[in-house]
Amino acid sequence: MNTRTRSESAVTPTKPVDALEIFSTCPPSSTSDTLTYLKEVIEIAQWSEEAGCTGILVYSDNSLVDPWLVAQVIIENTRQLAPLVAVQPVYMHPYMLAKKVASLGFMYGRKIYLNMVAGGFKNDLLALDDTTPHDRRYDRLAEYTTIIKKLLLNEGPLTMAGDFYRVENLKLAPALPDTLLPEIFISGSSEAGLAAAKTIGATAIHYPKPATDYAEADIDPAVDAGIRIGIICREVADHAWAVARQRFPEDRKGQLTHQMAMKVSDSVWHKQLSELAANSSDNNPYWLVPFQNYKTMCPYLVGDYETVGRELKRYYDLGYQTFILDVPGSMEDLVHIRKAFDRVNQAG
Repeated sequence: MNTRTRSESAVTPTKPVDALEIFSTCPPSSTSDTLTYLKEVIEIAQWSEEAGCTGILVYSDNSLVDPWLVAQVIIENTRQLAPLVAVQPVYMHPYMLAKKVASLGFMYGRKIYLNMVAGGFKNDLLALDDTTPHDRRYDRLAEYTTIIKKLLLNEGPLTMAGDFYRVENLKLAPALPDTLLPEIFISGSSEAGLAAAKTIGATAIHYPKPATDYAEADIDPAVDAGIRIGIICREVADHAWAVARQRFPEDRKGQLTHQMAMKVSDSVWHKQLSELAANSSDNNPYWLVPFQNYKTMCPYLVGDYETVGRELKRYYDLGYQTFILDVPGSMEDLVHIRKAFDRVNQAG
């Protein structure tokens, strides 16, 4: 394989390959209806648990149902799958967020992961009278998350005064056991996001470019890192590409929607992927057609098990140890994806 050795990689992985954290993604309510959505959530959560995923990402934005209600449904219909809940600070006070995490831990004895979101669609924020600039939103996110972490550690009444939040002698009940303390993820595509990740000790999640395009300087060894990536793979590459093209056909309406979204987004990752899209081709396992046609918000890897597994191993050698997959189309998809990850193990 044409990959770096451990000593040559940008950061030596701290987890063995077979201990990688793999998350799937819950379907957004905006693509479903009241008759089918609950069934889809339960079904995909159960597929994800059966496939051995650590957890499942639950989206949050102005157009979607409350992610905490979705998280509770996931907990009630799985044994150990952890909801990775997207958290937007403008939606609730950090005390209420900590209360939700502690309450779910108290009632179910289950762990929650938190995906801290600064917010990239300006119109959503403006509708809530939030005009905070991009980089300052990450400052706010770091302050917000710091309060949550301190409350959940339950080290006594919390007094803290920052630029965005002030609390005095604040106590949290019920207490959350140390074993259920949430792990924190945050977008790491911008300098502001990486700085926030360092401040709060979070895993920085990237929307990656092709693994072969990275240089050592692209990865900060001081920050745990992961990637958001869709995968369609089969034993034979042609079969994988047939599935991919059928699932994500060219769509002029979707392309226009993507262009409109670009105009109202100040997300660094959104712009980076849009710039990469022009060079995406079917000859490369790295595929951006779903993103270009506004069918999903992440790159895809497409190909046979060996090809996709080789790309995943390259990302691993770069230091990416958490993989957040796109919404699976079926249980079969997850079975095939695990076979690609098995190639990472065999190469490790």
